[in-house]
Amino acid sequence: MRRALPFLTAAALAVAGFLAAGPPAAAADADLVRNGGFEAGLDGWSCSGGSGAAVTAPVHGGGSALRATPAGQDNARCAQAVTVKPDSTYTLAAWVQGAYVYLGATGTGTTDVSTWTQTPGAWKQLATTFRTGPSTTSVTVYTHGWYGQPAHVTDDLTLVGPDPGGPGQPQLPAAPTGLTASATSSTSVALSWSAVPGATSYTVHRDGAAPVSVTSASASVTGLAAATTYTFRVSAVNAAGVSPQSAPASATTPGGGGGGGGLPAHALVGYLHASFANGSGHVRMADVPASWDVINLAFGEPTSVTSGDIRFRLCPVAECPNVESVAEFKAAIKAKQAAGKKVLISIGGQNGQVQLASTATRDAFVSSVGAIIDEYGLDGLDIDFEGHSLSLATGDTDFRAPTTPVVVNLIAAVKTLKAKYGPDFVLTMAPETFFVQLGYQYYGSGPWGGQDPRAGAYLPVIHALRDDLTLLHVQDYNSGSIMGLDNQYHSMGGADFHIAMTDMLLTGFPVAGNTARVFPALRPDQVAIGLPATTNAGNGHTSPAEVNKALNCLTKKTDCGTYRTHGTWPGLRGLMTWSINWDRFGGWEFSRNFDAYFGG
Repeated sequence: MRRALPFLTAAALAVAGFLAAGPPAAAADADLVRNGGFEAGLDGWSCSGGSGAAVTAPVHGGGSALRATPAGQDNARCAQAVTVKPDSTYTLAAWVQGAYVYLGATGTGTTDVSTWTQTPGAWKQLATTFRTGPSTTSVTVYTHGWYGQPAHVTDDLTLVGPDPGGPGQPQLPAAPTGLTASATSSTSVALSWSAVPGATSYTVHRDGAAPVSVTSASASVTGLAAATTYTFRVSAVNAAGVSPQSAPASATTPGGGGGGGGLPAHALVGYLHASFANGSGHVRMADVPASWDVINLAFGEPTSVTSGDIRFRLCPVAECPNVESVAEFKAAIKAKQAAGKKVLISIGGQNGQVQLASTATRDAFVSSVGAIIDEYGLDGLDIDFEGHSLSLATGDTDFRAPTTPVVVNLIAAVKTLKAKYGPDFVLTMAPETFFVQLGYQYYGSGPWGGQDPRAGAYLPVIHALRDDLTLLHVQDYNSGSIMGLDNQYHSMGGADFHIAMTDMLLTGFPVAGNTARVFPALRPDQVAIGLPATTNAGNGHTSPAEVNKALNCLTKKTDCGTYRTHGTWPGLRGLMTWSINWDRFGGWEFSRNFDAYFGG
């Protein structure tokens, strides 16, 4: 049962409004909160249940803010103990976004105080005052949300009043200057800046990454993606607190080798309705235009949901009167491969649900998929598990160490196939947003149960196979609204959705808001954007102009609109579409636009 929300009288609201302005600070007053702008991440703060994270958007001031997400019986309380002077008056204030956001202080020695807002939307300032007791030397300031409510954001939190240390206390350091950044390899950047007098350490900030503390005026940032632009800022730290951030400096890592599966720098991926007919009409393999670099045969399907026995057949003549013979089909595949194209068997689809619940079904999957690859001389495998193929068992809460049999067995099966066919084996995946990006908010049934167990269920598969993965092309269609790294919801059909969803893959994100469990970024060459070819092909069709805006933003940082990406990725691999058949139905609009954009 959801807890009742508190009620404020008109008089209380009037008092809260008066306090928002706050009394003027006395000449000797100081801001005693450590890292109240969250420029140093969560340094100095403790958040219940791992509910808090430092984010780069939205922010009220500086480059960071606190985002905290209530879950179950946890109201996402983030707190800090602050040393104060006895028998003194203090003003506590913060800027917040969200519904039912609270600000307060406990342990005052007199009357503990709090204030709140129930109206989501633009930034609002909360403020309240209190007087410490005659023997009070420490109070706890806090902010929290409310049960069952969305995430809230807090920034620029201050506690202004008499400094308990008095004269002679350390002064806040100045912002660092002279920051330079240079790429030293495809995965690392060297930073240096001028030392700041009085600083005891420095914090390095990078968009979308946790702040890193260093003790000298230089740093080496590793684990980056090839062919990607990164922007850095630095702040200085001492006992008085954290300085403002430096001016930004950017560096672009050079292109890295490997992982492309023999694909061109920018590839076009399409599904070919090889085993069935629908309103788009049948397309023979030999008639697939040269624009398509990866052709996924749709679909290999199981004899039953739990058998693991995958079968593939060409479309029956009764459904596809112009279907080629098996011999002609195989010959056309070889011709495509001779022209540098990759042809894969795609397993699953809307009607082909696969649950590898036992080692026997796992082994059947390996054997039957291998037989299809061998029969048709294919280059690899596309995993397109949908519906209820993947879900997480209750208690399986860490994507880095899955325990659910259908997940563990799928990972093992794909690794076996990869080992069998060697380094040239092409592995792609086409999950829906529900199984990937939704994992930013929800993962499986959650720590207390009750959530959809399929939420984020592809994440352990992608993570375990990331070193084997050639290409991930999430279906940015047939999707509900999904929260991006800006903590705003994004909807299908325009550039914004593809920018936000792709940025999550290329930046990484905390799973279910847990900053201790961050899904690491994929390389740009491992990522393509999945779209429907026409309005007939699926919900969320995106016009060519909007597709180009998304590509411009992600690869050039132009045409980004209001969404702020966490990097620039000229090495983004390309686009995927459902489907080649529907693109022909639409006059080849999708592939022609791809060719025009990338100069194909």
